[in-house]
Amino acid sequence: DAGRQIGLLWEMIRAPLIAPLLRICVYICLAMSIMVFMERLYMGVVIVLVKLFWKKPHKRYKWEPLKEDLESGNANFPKVLVQIPMYNEREVYKISIGAASNLSWPSDRLVIQVLDDSTDPHIKDLIEKECIRWASKGVNIRYQIRETRGGYKAGALKEG
Repeated sequence: DAGRQIGLLWEMIRAPLIAPLLRICVYICLAMSIMVFMERLYMGVVIVLVKLFWKKPHKRYKWEPLKEDLESGNANFPKVLVQIPMYNEREVYKISIGAASNLSWPSDRLVIQVLDDSTDPHIKDLIEKECIRWASKGVNIRYQIRETRGGYKAGALKEG
């Protein structure tokens, strides 16, 4: 008897309440499907236009090597600053400083800054001695320390 009453109640509610709710859900899904289709269509058009009209890298950038001009010497080369932030890096300080110092770039157009935020005085001393060693070989290298570590390595690069 209870099952029969529930069945009758379901029949009474189904048509006026459930069917309109499901119809609304179908329209919402249809609208979202149309939006996804339009977005995909738009992206396809953009990709085709980019492929057709975008400047190729070899047309946008110069890929020619710098011309050797004996009169101007190294003046054709831009001045380059290499910043090396350090923080208690006992294992890699020699590799980092050595790699920057061995760059194949005119030495009068290259400046290397070693930005040391190390808290260990022994490591600070090692890094400073490495900088002095490379400076004695003619490398334009500068050793700088900060008292505060604000911004960590990014802060050192910003202040350097």
